[in-house]
Amino acid sequence: MTTILRSSIAGLLIGPDRITSTSVDPHSHIYPGTGERNATVALAGPEEIDLAVTTARAAQRQWAALGVDRRRDALIDLADVVHEHLDELAELNTHDYGVPISYAGNAVMVEQFLRHFAGYVDKPHGSSTPIDGSTDLNLIEREPYGVVGVIAPWNGALVVAASCVAPALAAGNAVVFKPSEEAPLAALRLGELCLEAGLPPGLVNIVPAAAVGAEALVRHPDIGKIHFTGGGYTARAVLTAAAENLTPVVTELGGKSANIVFADADLDIAAARSAHQGPLMQSGQSCACASRILVHDAIYDAFIERLLVVIGAARIGDPLDPTTTFGPVISGAALERILAAVDRAVDQGAGKLLAGGHRIAEGALAQGYYLEPTVLGDVDNRSVLAQTETFGPVVSVMRFSDDAEAVRIANDTRYGLNAFVHTRDLNRAHTVARQLESGSVWINQGSRISPQGPYGGYKQSGFGRTGGLEGLREFQQVKNIRIGLS
Repeated sequence: MTTILRSSIAGLLIGPDRITSTSVDPHSHIYPGTGERNATVALAGPEEIDLAVTTARAAQRQWAALGVDRRRDALIDLADVVHEHLDELAELNTHDYGVPISYAGNAVMVEQFLRHFAGYVDKPHGSSTPIDGSTDLNLIEREPYGVVGVIAPWNGALVVAASCVAPALAAGNAVVFKPSEEAPLAALRLGELCLEAGLPPGLVNIVPAAAVGAEALVRHPDIGKIHFTGGGYTARAVLTAAAENLTPVVTELGGKSANIVFADADLDIAAARSAHQGPLMQSGQSCACASRILVHDAIYDAFIERLLVVIGAARIGDPLDPTTTFGPVISGAALERILAAVDRAVDQGAGKLLAGGHRIAEGALAQGYYLEPTVLGDVDNRSVLAQTETFGPVVSVMRFSDDAEAVRIANDTRYGLNAFVHTRDLNRAHTVARQLESGSVWINQGSRISPQGPYGGYKQSGFGRTGGLEGLREFQQVKNIRIGLS
Protein backbone atom coordinates (compact mmCIF):
# COMPACT_ATOMS: atom_id res chain seq x y z
CA MET A 1 0.00 0.00 0.00
CA THR A 2 1.31 3.45 -0.88
CA THR A 3 2.42 6.07 1.62
CA ILE A 4 -0.60 8.26 0.88
CA LEU A 5 -3.05 5.49 1.75
CA ARG A 6 -1.15 4.71 4.95
CA SER A 7 -1.32 8.33 6.10
CA SER A 8 -3.91 9.33 8.70
CA ILE A 9 -4.81 12.23 6.40
CA ALA A 10 -3.62 13.04 2.92
CA GLY A 11 -2.48 16.64 2.99
CA LEU A 12 -2.22 19.35 0.40
CA LEU A 13 1.17 19.76 -1.25
CA ILE A 14 2.20 23.43 -1.25
CA GLY A 15 5.87 24.14 -1.80
CA PRO A 16 7.80 21.44 0.07
CA ASP A 17 5.12 21.03 2.74
CA ARG A 18 2.26 18.67 3.42
CA ILE A 19 -0.63 20.65 4.90
CA THR A 20 -3.18 18.52 6.75
CA SER A 21 -5.00 21.19 8.74
CA THR A 22 -6.90 23.61 6.52
CA SER A 23 -9.65 26.23 6.64
CA VAL A 24 -12.31 23.78 5.38
CA ASP A 25 -13.44 20.33 6.49
CA PRO A 26 -11.58 17.29 5.10
CA HIS A 27 -13.13 14.84 2.66
CA SER A 28 -13.66 11.11 3.25
CA HIS A 29 -12.58 9.36 0.09
CA ILE A 30 -14.55 6.21 -0.77
CA TYR A 31 -13.12 3.33 -2.80
CA PRO A 32 -15.75 2.57 -5.46
CA GLY A 33 -14.83 -1.10 -5.55
CA THR A 34 -16.04 -1.73 -2.01
CA GLY A 35 -17.94 1.37 -0.95
CA GLU A 36 -15.61 1.70 2.04
CA ARG A 37 -13.56 4.68 3.20
CA ASN A 38 -10.18 4.74 1.54
CA ALA A 39 -8.54 7.86 2.95
CA THR A 40 -9.21 11.18 4.60
CA VAL A 41 -8.12 14.03 2.36
CA ALA A 42 -7.43 17.61 3.39
CA LEU A 43 -9.15 20.17 1.15
CA ALA A 44 -8.03 23.64 0.20
CA GLY A 45 -10.08 26.71 0.97
CA PRO A 46 -9.38 30.31 -0.06
CA GLU A 47 -6.51 30.66 2.44
CA GLU A 48 -4.68 27.62 1.15
CA ILE A 49 -5.28 28.60 -2.48
CA ASP A 50 -3.75 32.01 -1.81
CA LEU A 51 -0.72 30.36 -0.20
CA ALA A 52 -0.34 28.00 -3.15
CA VAL A 53 -0.47 30.83 -5.70
CA THR A 54 2.00 32.94 -3.72
CA THR A 55 4.35 29.98 -3.41
CA ALA A 56 4.01 29.23 -7.11
CA ARG A 57 4.88 32.82 -8.07
CA ALA A 58 8.17 32.62 -6.20
CA ALA A 59 8.96 29.21 -7.68
CA GLN A 60 8.16 30.40 -11.20
CA ARG A 61 10.72 33.18 -10.95
CA GLN A 62 13.30 30.62 -9.84
CA TRP A 63 12.29 28.30 -12.71
CA ALA A 64 12.48 31.08 -15.31
CA ALA A 65 15.95 32.06 -14.10
CA LEU A 66 17.32 28.60 -14.91
CA GLY A 67 18.92 28.11 -18.29
CA VAL A 68 16.90 26.24 -20.91
CA ASP A 69 19.24 23.24 -20.70
CA ARG A 70 18.62 22.87 -16.98
CA ARG A 71 14.84 23.20 -17.36
CA ARG A 72 14.81 20.65 -20.18
CA ASP A 73 16.89 18.21 -18.15
CA ALA A 74 14.70 18.75 -15.09
CA LEU A 75 11.60 17.64 -17.01
CA ILE A 76 13.47 14.61 -18.35
CA ASP A 77 14.55 13.78 -14.79
CA LEU A 78 10.93 14.03 -13.70
CA ALA A 79 9.91 11.69 -16.52
CA ASP A 80 12.54 9.21 -15.30
CA VAL A 81 11.19 9.37 -11.74
CA VAL A 82 7.62 8.93 -12.98
CA HIS A 83 8.73 5.89 -14.98
CA GLU A 84 10.12 4.33 -11.79
CA HIS A 85 6.76 4.82 -10.06
CA LEU A 86 4.31 3.88 -12.83
CA ASP A 87 2.93 0.92 -10.88
CA GLU A 88 2.35 3.05 -7.80
CA LEU A 89 0.62 5.81 -9.79
CA ALA A 90 -1.55 3.23 -11.55
CA GLU A 91 -2.58 1.73 -8.21
CA LEU A 92 -3.49 5.14 -6.81
CA ASN A 93 -5.38 5.94 -10.00
CA THR A 94 -7.42 2.78 -9.39
CA HIS A 95 -8.07 3.75 -5.78
CA ASP A 96 -9.15 7.19 -6.95
CA TYR A 97 -12.16 6.19 -9.04
CA GLY A 98 -12.20 2.46 -9.57
CA VAL A 99 -10.69 2.23 -13.03
CA PRO A 100 -9.24 -1.28 -13.49
CA ILE A 101 -5.53 -1.41 -12.85
CA SER A 102 -5.20 -3.33 -16.12
CA TYR A 103 -5.96 0.01 -17.75
CA ALA A 104 -2.73 1.71 -16.65
CA GLY A 105 -2.39 4.02 -19.62
CA ASN A 106 -3.14 7.17 -17.64
CA ALA A 107 0.08 6.86 -15.63
CA VAL A 108 2.12 6.11 -18.74
CA MET A 109 0.77 9.27 -20.39
CA VAL A 110 2.42 11.43 -17.73
CA GLU A 111 5.83 10.10 -18.66
CA GLN A 112 5.13 10.39 -22.40
CA PHE A 113 3.98 14.01 -22.23
CA LEU A 114 6.89 15.04 -20.01
CA ARG A 115 9.46 13.60 -22.41
CA HIS A 116 7.74 15.14 -25.41
CA PHE A 117 7.40 18.66 -24.02
CA ALA A 118 10.86 18.64 -22.45
CA GLY A 119 12.06 18.74 -26.05
CA TYR A 120 10.33 22.07 -26.61
CA VAL A 121 12.09 23.88 -23.76
CA ASP A 122 15.26 24.66 -25.73
CA LYS A 123 13.61 25.03 -29.14
CA PRO A 124 12.68 28.35 -30.78
CA HIS A 125 9.47 29.75 -29.36
CA GLY A 126 9.41 33.07 -31.22
CA SER A 127 9.97 34.48 -34.67
CA SER A 128 11.03 37.60 -36.55
CA THR A 129 9.18 39.17 -39.43
CA PRO A 130 10.13 41.96 -41.86
CA ILE A 131 8.39 45.32 -41.49
CA ASP A 132 7.23 46.96 -44.68
CA GLY A 133 9.18 50.11 -45.49
CA SER A 134 11.44 49.89 -42.48
CA THR A 135 14.72 48.39 -41.36
CA ASP A 136 13.36 47.92 -37.85
CA LEU A 137 13.76 44.54 -36.17
CA ASN A 138 10.36 43.05 -35.41
CA LEU A 139 10.42 40.22 -32.84
CA ILE A 140 7.47 38.04 -31.87
CA GLU A 141 8.18 36.37 -28.53
CA ARG A 142 6.26 33.72 -26.60
CA GLU A 143 6.43 34.04 -22.82
CA PRO A 144 4.89 32.18 -19.88
CA TYR A 145 1.77 33.42 -18.12
CA GLY A 146 3.48 33.02 -14.74
CA VAL A 147 1.18 30.88 -12.61
CA VAL A 148 -1.50 28.79 -14.28
CA GLY A 149 -4.35 27.05 -12.52
CA VAL A 150 -5.30 23.58 -13.74
CA ILE A 151 -8.62 22.09 -12.64
CA ALA A 152 -8.96 18.35 -13.25
CA PRO A 153 -12.04 16.10 -13.08
CA TRP A 154 -12.27 12.98 -10.94
CA ASN A 155 -12.06 10.66 -13.95
CA GLY A 156 -8.76 11.91 -15.33
CA ALA A 157 -6.38 13.62 -12.92
CA LEU A 158 -3.32 11.90 -14.39
CA VAL A 159 -4.46 12.53 -17.98
CA VAL A 160 -4.88 16.23 -17.24
CA ALA A 161 -1.58 16.33 -15.37
CA ALA A 162 0.09 14.85 -18.45
CA SER A 163 -1.57 17.08 -21.00
CA CYS A 164 -1.47 20.33 -19.02
CA VAL A 165 1.30 20.28 -16.41
CA ALA A 166 3.98 19.07 -18.85
CA PRO A 167 3.46 21.84 -21.47
CA ALA A 168 2.84 24.46 -18.78
CA LEU A 169 6.23 23.74 -17.22
CA ALA A 170 7.92 23.54 -20.62
CA ALA A 171 6.52 26.99 -21.42
CA GLY A 172 8.07 28.36 -18.21
CA ASN A 173 5.04 28.51 -15.92
CA ALA A 174 4.39 27.30 -12.40
CA VAL A 175 1.22 25.29 -11.74
CA VAL A 176 -1.44 25.15 -9.07
CA PHE A 177 -3.15 21.84 -9.80
CA LYS A 178 -6.60 21.21 -8.32
CA PRO A 179 -7.73 17.60 -8.53
CA SER A 180 -11.27 16.71 -7.57
CA GLU A 181 -11.82 15.85 -3.93
CA GLU A 182 -13.32 12.57 -5.21
CA ALA A 183 -10.06 11.46 -6.86
CA PRO A 184 -7.00 13.25 -5.45
CA LEU A 185 -4.62 10.42 -4.54
CA ALA A 186 -2.61 9.89 -7.73
CA ALA A 187 -2.22 13.64 -8.24
CA LEU A 188 -0.88 14.12 -4.71
CA ARG A 189 1.72 11.42 -5.27
CA LEU A 190 2.72 12.99 -8.58
CA GLY A 191 3.34 16.24 -6.72
CA GLU A 192 5.67 14.40 -4.37
CA LEU A 193 7.51 12.93 -7.33
CA CYS A 194 8.07 16.45 -8.68
CA LEU A 195 9.96 17.25 -5.48
CA GLU A 196 11.85 13.96 -5.55
CA ALA A 197 12.95 14.72 -9.11
CA GLY A 198 14.42 18.05 -8.00
CA LEU A 199 11.91 20.57 -9.35
CA PRO A 200 11.85 23.80 -7.33
CA PRO A 201 9.43 23.45 -4.40
CA GLY A 202 6.23 25.25 -5.28
CA LEU A 203 6.64 24.88 -9.03
CA VAL A 204 3.87 22.26 -8.93
CA ASN A 205 1.40 22.56 -6.06
CA ILE A 206 -1.37 19.99 -5.58
CA VAL A 207 -4.47 21.33 -3.84
CA PRO A 208 -7.50 19.01 -3.73
CA ALA A 209 -10.58 21.15 -3.29
CA ALA A 210 -14.31 21.28 -3.62
CA ALA A 211 -16.27 24.16 -5.15
CA VAL A 212 -15.13 26.82 -2.67
CA GLY A 213 -11.46 26.14 -3.32
CA ALA A 214 -11.96 25.93 -7.08
CA GLU A 215 -13.71 29.29 -7.13
CA ALA A 216 -10.91 30.87 -5.08
CA LEU A 217 -8.37 29.57 -7.60
CA VAL A 218 -10.28 30.89 -10.62
CA ARG A 219 -10.84 34.29 -8.99
CA HIS A 220 -7.28 34.73 -7.73
CA PRO A 221 -5.77 37.89 -9.27
CA ASP A 222 -2.30 36.35 -9.64
CA ILE A 223 -3.44 33.43 -11.79
CA GLY A 224 -2.39 34.06 -15.38
CA LYS A 225 -4.58 31.43 -17.02
CA ILE A 226 -7.00 28.65 -16.13
CA HIS A 227 -7.28 25.27 -17.80
CA PHE A 228 -10.54 23.55 -16.87
CA THR A 229 -11.61 20.00 -17.71
CA GLY A 230 -15.10 18.95 -16.71
CA GLY A 231 -18.76 19.48 -17.51
CA GLY A 232 -20.52 22.33 -19.23
CA TYR A 233 -22.49 23.45 -16.16
CA THR A 234 -19.34 23.91 -14.09
CA ALA A 235 -17.53 25.46 -17.05
CA ARG A 236 -20.08 28.28 -17.14
CA ALA A 237 -19.43 28.97 -13.47
CA VAL A 238 -15.66 28.96 -14.11
CA LEU A 239 -15.99 31.40 -17.02
CA THR A 240 -18.20 33.69 -14.93
CA ALA A 241 -15.72 33.72 -12.04
CA ALA A 242 -12.73 34.21 -14.34
CA ALA A 243 -14.41 37.23 -15.90
CA GLU A 244 -13.84 39.18 -12.67
CA ASN A 245 -10.13 39.51 -13.48
CA LEU A 246 -10.48 38.84 -17.23
CA THR A 247 -8.44 35.66 -16.71
CA PRO A 248 -8.22 33.63 -19.93
CA VAL A 249 -9.67 30.13 -19.74
CA VAL A 250 -9.23 26.94 -21.77
CA THR A 251 -11.98 24.34 -21.48
CA GLU A 252 -12.12 20.65 -22.35
CA LEU A 253 -15.70 19.58 -21.76
CA GLY A 254 -18.02 16.66 -22.32
CA GLY A 255 -18.94 14.61 -25.33
CA LYS A 256 -21.67 12.49 -26.85
CA SER A 257 -19.43 10.91 -29.41
CA ALA A 258 -20.71 9.15 -32.51
CA ASN A 259 -19.14 5.83 -33.47
CA ILE A 260 -20.03 5.10 -37.12
CA VAL A 261 -19.81 1.52 -38.34
CA PHE A 262 -20.13 1.28 -42.13
CA ALA A 263 -21.19 -1.87 -43.95
CA ASP A 264 -17.67 -2.54 -45.25
CA ALA A 265 -16.08 -2.52 -41.78
CA ASP A 266 -14.47 -5.58 -40.24
CA LEU A 267 -17.35 -6.38 -37.89
CA ASP A 268 -15.37 -8.40 -35.36
CA ILE A 269 -12.81 -5.62 -34.91
CA ALA A 270 -15.44 -2.87 -34.99
CA ALA A 271 -17.53 -4.63 -32.34
CA ALA A 272 -14.53 -5.15 -30.06
CA ARG A 273 -13.42 -1.53 -30.37
CA SER A 274 -16.96 -0.24 -29.94
CA ALA A 275 -17.39 -2.24 -26.74
CA HIS A 276 -14.10 -0.99 -25.34
CA GLN A 277 -14.58 2.64 -26.40
CA GLY A 278 -18.19 2.57 -25.26
CA PRO A 279 -19.36 0.92 -22.03
CA LEU A 280 -16.22 -0.93 -20.98
CA MET A 281 -13.37 1.61 -20.89
CA GLN A 282 -13.51 3.35 -17.51
CA SER A 283 -17.08 2.02 -17.22
CA GLY A 284 -18.11 4.63 -19.75
CA GLN A 285 -16.89 7.42 -17.46
CA SER A 286 -14.89 9.24 -20.08
CA CYS A 287 -15.40 12.33 -22.20
CA ALA A 288 -14.13 10.17 -25.08
CA CYS A 289 -16.81 7.52 -24.54
CA ALA A 290 -18.35 6.51 -27.89
CA SER A 291 -21.83 6.41 -26.44
CA ARG A 292 -23.76 6.71 -29.74
CA ILE A 293 -23.07 3.77 -32.06
CA LEU A 294 -24.37 4.34 -35.59
CA VAL A 295 -24.62 1.12 -37.62
CA HIS A 296 -25.54 0.62 -41.27
CA ASP A 297 -28.87 -1.14 -41.77
CA ALA A 298 -27.29 -3.94 -43.77
CA ILE A 299 -25.10 -5.11 -40.88
CA TYR A 300 -27.10 -3.92 -37.88
CA ASP A 301 -28.17 -7.34 -36.56
CA ALA A 302 -24.78 -8.95 -37.21
CA PHE A 303 -22.99 -6.10 -35.44
CA ILE A 304 -25.32 -6.20 -32.42
CA GLU A 305 -24.73 -9.92 -32.05
CA ARG A 306 -20.96 -9.43 -31.99
CA LEU A 307 -21.13 -6.40 -29.70
CA LEU A 308 -23.16 -8.28 -27.08
CA VAL A 309 -20.73 -11.20 -27.17
CA VAL A 310 -17.75 -8.91 -26.47
CA ILE A 311 -19.55 -7.08 -23.69
CA GLY A 312 -20.73 -10.36 -22.16
CA ALA A 313 -17.13 -11.56 -21.98
CA ALA A 314 -15.96 -8.60 -19.91
CA ARG A 315 -14.37 -9.61 -16.60
CA ILE A 316 -16.24 -7.65 -13.91
CA GLY A 317 -14.52 -7.48 -10.54
CA ASP A 318 -12.25 -5.69 -8.10
CA PRO A 319 -10.40 -2.99 -10.07
CA LEU A 320 -7.17 -3.86 -8.23
CA ASP A 321 -7.28 -7.38 -9.71
CA PRO A 322 -5.15 -7.28 -12.89
CA THR A 323 -7.56 -9.66 -14.64
CA THR A 324 -10.50 -7.26 -14.22
CA THR A 325 -11.51 -5.38 -17.37
CA PHE A 326 -14.68 -3.68 -16.12
CA GLY A 327 -15.01 -1.91 -12.80
CA PRO A 328 -17.49 0.21 -10.84
CA VAL A 329 -18.73 3.73 -11.36
CA ILE A 330 -17.43 6.48 -9.10
CA SER A 331 -20.15 6.60 -6.42
CA GLY A 332 -23.54 5.45 -5.27
CA ALA A 333 -25.03 8.74 -6.43
CA ALA A 334 -23.59 8.25 -9.91
CA LEU A 335 -24.95 4.70 -10.02
CA GLU A 336 -28.47 5.84 -9.14
CA ARG A 337 -28.31 8.68 -11.69
CA ILE A 338 -27.23 6.34 -14.50
CA LEU A 339 -29.87 3.73 -13.66
CA ALA A 340 -32.54 6.42 -13.60
CA ALA A 341 -31.48 7.59 -17.07
CA VAL A 342 -31.74 4.04 -18.44
CA ASP A 343 -35.11 3.39 -16.80
CA ARG A 344 -36.47 6.68 -18.12
CA ALA A 345 -35.29 5.90 -21.66
CA VAL A 346 -36.96 2.46 -21.59
CA ASP A 347 -40.18 3.82 -20.09
CA GLN A 348 -40.35 6.56 -22.73
CA GLY A 349 -39.73 4.12 -25.56
CA ALA A 350 -36.45 5.81 -26.55
CA GLY A 351 -34.81 2.44 -27.24
CA LYS A 352 -34.92 -1.31 -26.63
CA LEU A 353 -32.89 -2.66 -23.71
CA LEU A 354 -30.60 -5.30 -25.22
CA ALA A 355 -28.20 -5.88 -22.33
CA GLY A 356 -27.57 -4.71 -18.79
CA GLY A 357 -29.53 -1.95 -17.12
CA HIS A 358 -29.23 -3.22 -13.55
CA ARG A 359 -26.99 -2.86 -10.53
CA ILE A 360 -24.80 -5.84 -9.65
CA ALA A 361 -25.98 -6.35 -6.09
CA GLU A 362 -24.94 -9.89 -5.32
CA GLY A 363 -21.78 -11.62 -4.17
CA ALA A 364 -18.44 -9.94 -3.61
CA LEU A 365 -19.40 -6.90 -5.69
CA ALA A 366 -22.57 -6.04 -3.81
CA GLN A 367 -21.05 -3.27 -1.67
CA GLY A 368 -19.31 -1.57 -4.59
CA TYR A 369 -20.90 0.65 -7.21
CA TYR A 370 -21.20 -1.83 -10.05
CA LEU A 371 -23.60 -1.44 -12.95
CA GLU A 372 -23.96 -3.95 -15.76
CA PRO A 373 -22.64 -2.78 -19.15
CA THR A 374 -25.80 -1.55 -20.82
CA VAL A 375 -26.81 -1.49 -24.49
CA LEU A 376 -29.99 0.01 -25.92
CA GLY A 377 -30.89 -0.62 -29.55
CA ASP A 378 -32.92 1.31 -32.14
CA VAL A 379 -32.48 4.48 -30.10
CA ASP A 380 -34.06 7.73 -31.27
CA ASN A 381 -31.27 10.30 -31.68
CA ARG A 382 -33.70 13.03 -30.58
CA SER A 383 -34.19 11.35 -27.19
CA VAL A 384 -32.68 12.57 -23.94
CA LEU A 385 -30.64 9.38 -23.75
CA ALA A 386 -28.97 10.11 -27.09
CA GLN A 387 -28.45 13.82 -26.50
CA THR A 388 -27.37 13.96 -22.84
CA GLU A 389 -24.01 12.78 -21.54
CA THR A 390 -24.81 9.74 -19.36
CA PHE A 391 -21.24 9.32 -18.10
CA GLY A 392 -21.63 5.66 -17.37
CA PRO A 393 -21.47 2.22 -19.07
CA VAL A 394 -24.43 2.90 -21.37
CA VAL A 395 -24.44 3.02 -25.17
CA SER A 396 -27.19 3.82 -27.65
CA VAL A 397 -27.20 1.96 -30.97
CA MET A 398 -28.95 3.50 -34.00
CA ARG A 399 -29.39 2.70 -37.66
CA PHE A 400 -28.47 4.64 -40.78
CA SER A 401 -28.97 3.89 -44.46
CA ASP A 402 -26.27 5.92 -46.25
CA ASP A 403 -23.22 8.10 -45.65
CA ALA A 404 -25.14 11.35 -45.63
CA GLU A 405 -27.55 10.12 -42.98
CA ALA A 406 -24.68 8.83 -40.85
CA VAL A 407 -22.98 12.23 -40.90
CA ARG A 408 -26.25 14.03 -40.21
CA ILE A 409 -27.01 11.91 -37.14
CA ALA A 410 -23.41 12.10 -35.91
CA ASN A 411 -23.44 15.91 -36.07
CA ASP A 412 -26.90 16.22 -34.54
CA THR A 413 -25.67 16.99 -31.04
CA ARG A 414 -24.43 20.05 -29.18
CA TYR A 415 -21.15 18.25 -28.46
CA GLY A 416 -18.12 17.78 -30.70
CA LEU A 417 -15.16 16.26 -28.87
CA ASN A 418 -14.60 12.90 -30.57
CA ALA A 419 -15.99 10.89 -33.45
CA PHE A 420 -15.14 7.36 -34.56
CA VAL A 421 -15.35 5.80 -38.03
CA HIS A 422 -15.04 2.13 -39.00
CA THR A 423 -14.57 1.53 -42.72
CA ARG A 424 -12.14 -0.11 -45.12
CA ASP A 425 -12.88 2.48 -47.81
CA LEU A 426 -10.08 5.07 -47.74
CA ASN A 427 -12.05 7.61 -49.78
CA ARG A 428 -15.03 7.33 -47.42
CA ALA A 429 -12.75 7.66 -44.39
CA HIS A 430 -11.28 10.95 -45.63
CA THR A 431 -14.59 12.34 -46.84
CA VAL A 432 -16.58 11.53 -43.72
CA ALA A 433 -13.82 12.68 -41.34
CA ARG A 434 -13.89 16.15 -42.89
CA GLN A 435 -17.67 16.36 -42.59
CA LEU A 436 -17.81 15.44 -38.90
CA GLU A 437 -18.08 18.36 -36.46
CA SER A 438 -15.56 17.06 -33.98
CA GLY A 439 -12.17 18.07 -32.64
CA SER A 440 -10.80 14.54 -33.09
CA VAL A 441 -11.81 11.83 -35.56
CA TRP A 442 -10.47 8.32 -34.93
CA ILE A 443 -10.64 5.98 -37.92
CA ASN A 444 -10.48 2.23 -37.32
CA GLN A 445 -9.22 2.74 -33.76
CA GLY A 446 -10.23 3.98 -30.35
CA SER A 447 -9.14 7.29 -28.84
CA ARG A 448 -5.38 7.34 -28.38
CA ILE A 449 -4.44 10.75 -26.99
CA SER A 450 -0.79 11.45 -27.66
CA PRO A 451 1.55 14.35 -26.88
CA GLN A 452 2.07 14.91 -30.60
CA GLY A 453 -1.61 15.45 -31.46
CA PRO A 454 -3.79 18.42 -30.47
CA TYR A 455 -6.88 17.37 -28.52
CA GLY A 456 -9.98 19.45 -27.80
CA GLY A 457 -13.56 20.09 -28.76
CA TYR A 458 -15.93 21.74 -31.17
CA LYS A 459 -19.22 23.34 -30.13
CA GLN A 460 -20.08 22.77 -26.44
CA SER A 461 -17.21 20.36 -25.96
CA GLY A 462 -14.94 23.30 -25.22
CA PHE A 463 -12.25 25.44 -26.78
CA GLY A 464 -8.49 25.36 -26.81
CA ARG A 465 -6.22 22.34 -27.19
CA THR A 466 -3.85 20.09 -25.28
CA GLY A 467 -1.07 18.20 -27.01
CA GLY A 468 1.11 19.16 -29.93
CA LEU A 469 2.46 22.62 -30.61
CA GLU A 470 -1.08 23.93 -30.15
CA GLY A 471 -1.09 22.58 -26.60
CA LEU A 472 2.20 24.25 -25.76
CA ARG A 473 0.99 27.60 -27.05
CA GLU A 474 -2.06 27.50 -24.78
CA PHE A 475 0.42 28.16 -21.96
CA GLN A 476 2.31 30.95 -23.71
CA GLN A 477 1.34 34.56 -24.30
CA VAL A 478 2.59 36.56 -27.25
CA LYS A 479 4.71 39.71 -27.06
CA ASN A 480 5.75 41.88 -30.01
CA ILE A 481 9.06 43.75 -29.65
CA ARG A 482 10.03 46.30 -32.32
CA ILE A 483 13.53 47.72 -32.26
CA GLY A 484 14.11 50.88 -34.28
CA LEU A 485 17.22 50.57 -36.48
CA SER A 486 16.57 53.41 -38.96
